[in-house]
Amino acid sequence: MLALFAIVLLPVTMLAQTNQGYSKKKQATTTKNAKASVGHKSKSQSSGRSHLSAPSTAMSQHGRDRIIQNLISNMVYVEGGTFTMGATSEQGRDANSDEKPPHQVTLSSFYICKFEVTQALWKVVMGTNPSYYKGNSLLPIENVSWDNCQEFIRKLNAMTGKHFRLPTEAEWEYAARGGKRSKGYIYAGSNNLDEVAWYGDNSGSITHPVGTKAPNELGLYDMSGNVLEWCQDLYDSSYYNFSPQNNPLGPSSGSIRINRGGSFSCSVAGCRKTYRFYSAPWNTHSDLGLRLAL
Repeated sequence: MLALFAIVLLPVTMLAQTNQGYSKKKQATTTKNAKASVGHKSKSQSSGRSHLSAPSTAMSQHGRDRIIQNLISNMVYVEGGTFTMGATSEQGRDANSDEKPPHQVTLSSFYICKFEVTQALWKVVMGTNPSYYKGNSLLPIENVSWDNCQEFIRKLNAMTGKHFRLPTEAEWEYAARGGKRSKGYIYAGSNNLDEVAWYGDNSGSITHPVGTKAPNELGLYDMSGNVLEWCQDLYDSSYYNFSPQNNPLGPSSGSIRINRGGSFSCSVAGCRKTYRFYSAPWNTHSDLGLRLAL
């Protein structure tokens, strides 16, 4: 079992996606604020050049140390167990075909961060802030690809000596459901989406500082909205038909990666805790960030 750390975390492209991915994002995003880009309805794609902020006054070493020291602070222990993953009964008719069949999954214990990675933390590790939406260091980082996230995690682990990673899709859903404390909500922490998420109907089409809505049963914030979150797994629409029961790691081949969680631009249906998004690992979107696991 992973040892619990004593420190605490601050709340803290190139190519278009497949037509299948585009259709799925279109279904899950609001129509009144529909954007023209392919895949997620993001305002910037992975050119790697747009919307970079001007150089700012250098942060003090103390400030950088504080953010890194606080990094591990809000890693929440998730006790392992067995749960039903996918289109369980509370999801009703909204469940998509790739959320079926519901199936038993058993996970070992792990840690997952209470908050989405913030712009402050990303900038300390990477030295840049590629986010489309800026103005508050506690806004979630977005406009980062899966490949960018892997580079961020490598640098972060070199700085801290830890083994941070992206959660697997099964870990993400188990945590969003509340683990062993689950109350069977439709969304992560409530049946009332406004209580727990920034999404298409209440966000004003922008991101918001992390942790400003109510948490779920495990004390995790923004798992049904604000920004979508990259998972480690590859995507296969039929994976649930042959997924192993114990600690599944996703398909062994493919090119598309899973994102989960809903975002500020998503419809109500797209914020359900079982909804499966996906994107090419080199793509970036203004409503897609990450959450760390250990």
